[in-house]
Amino acid sequence: MSLDLPTTGCRDVPVLKERGQREVFCGLTGIIWLHRKMPDSFFLVVGSRTCAHLLQAAAGVMIFAEPRFGTAILEEKDLAGLADANVELDREVARLIERRPDIRRLFLVGSCPSEVIKLDLARAAERLNAQHAGRVQVLNYSGSGIETTFTEGEDAALAAMVPALPSTEAAELLLVGALPDVVEDQMVALLTAMGVGPLRLLPARRIGDTAAIGPNTRYALIQPFLGATHSALQRRGASHIQAPFPFGEEGTTAWLKAIATSFGVSDELFEAVTAAPRARARKAVASQTATLTGKSIFFFPDSQLEIPLARFLARECGMRPLEVGTPYLHRELMAPELDLLPQTVLSEGQDVDLQLDRLALAAPDLTVCGLGLANPLESQGFTTKWAIELVFSPVHFYEQAGDLAGLFARPLRRKTLLEGQR
Repeated sequence: MSLDLPTTGCRDVPVLKERGQREVFCGLTGIIWLHRKMPDSFFLVVGSRTCAHLLQAAAGVMIFAEPRFGTAILEEKDLAGLADANVELDREVARLIERRPDIRRLFLVGSCPSEVIKLDLARAAERLNAQHAGRVQVLNYSGSGIETTFTEGEDAALAAMVPALPSTEAAELLLVGALPDVVEDQMVALLTAMGVGPLRLLPARRIGDTAAIGPNTRYALIQPFLGATHSALQRRGASHIQAPFPFGEEGTTAWLKAIATSFGVSDELFEAVTAAPRARARKAVASQTATLTGKSIFFFPDSQLEIPLARFLARECGMRPLEVGTPYLHRELMAPELDLLPQTVLSEGQDVDLQLDRLALAAPDLTVCGLGLANPLESQGFTTKWAIELVFSPVHFYEQAGDLAGLFARPLRRKTLLEGQR
C-alpha cells in the first residue's frame, strides 16, 4: 500500500511568524476532557474564581455534582502575600483526599494567579507525594494562559506523567493522546486485528493500567499538539513512529501503516484488516464533498489541529486552504503532514488584527476560528466554524471521517439555506 504524495508540499514553505495578541482559551480547558478520561484522577486548579467559573461553564456541570476537578481559590490575602499559600494548599489537599478516597492520582494545576505569585507547585507536589505516599500520586503541570494555549493543557498533563512511569525492557507500543472511549476502542481493535502489541495507552483509563516505558518502547502520537510529551518520552529512551495523524481515510491509513511496518505486519494482513473500514470512510466523506469541493477555507490559530485538518480537507474533500494558522508549528511532528499539504500560506502564532486584515482580503467561503471571533465575523458576512468543536467532537479514525467532513459542511449548508429564505 502506498499513498500518492503531492509533487510539492509545504515542508519548505516560509512560515509567517506572528507574536501579537492571541484569541484562544488557556490550557485549563484540557481538564474538561481529561477528567472524563481518567476517572480515578482529580484535577485541582490552584487559581482564582475566574478559573473556577471557566471550568464550571465549559464542563457544563455544577460543583455540587462533585466532578473530578475543582479549584483551590487564591484569595486576596494569598495574592498579597499575607498568608502562606503552601500551608493552605496542604490543608485543602488533605481535606480533598479524606473526602474523596476514590482519588488515586492528583494533579496540581497552575493558573495565571499562581504563576504571578510564583507559587512553586512542583515543590508542593513533591511535598504532598511524600505526605500521601502509597495512597495518592501527586503530579503538577501548568494550565496558565501565560504559558499555555487550549490543547497544550493535555500536552502538559501527559508530559508530567511521563517521568513517573515505571521502567521496562519489554518491546511494547504506546499510543499517546486522549480519545473518547468509543474511538479508542476502534483504534485498539484495528491494531489488535493486525497482531500489533502489546498495546499500552497514555493516558490509561485507570492508574492501575499505567504504561511502563523503556528503550524498547515504540510510541505513536494520536494528537498533533503533544510536543512536550514527545520530548519527555524521548528522554526516557522511547522511539517515535512518525506518521501523519489519523484524520480522514488517508491520514488514518498512513498512521496505521507506519505502525504496521514498524511491527512487521504483512501488506496482505494490513489490507484485510483495513479494507472495509477504509471503504466506509471514503463513502462517508464522499457524502459531504458535494458541499465542500471547490470551497476555500481560512484557519485562525487555535488548537494545533489546523495543519492535519487542512490536509484532510484539501486532499479528501477538495477544499482550498487559503491560510493555515497554528499556535505553534512543531516541524518534526508536522513533517509528514507538511509533505502532504498542498502549498498554501502557513502562519505560526497570532496577531489578531493582522490576521483579520488578511482574512478580509482572502474572503474565504469558510473561516475556522475561536468563539470570540466567530460572532463578529458572522455579522460581517463570513461563514465560520468554531475551532473548539473540532477538539470536543469524535473526529479521529475511519468511522468518524464522515462526521469530521460534516462538521465543515454544516455551516456552508446553513448559509445556503438562509440565503434561500431571503
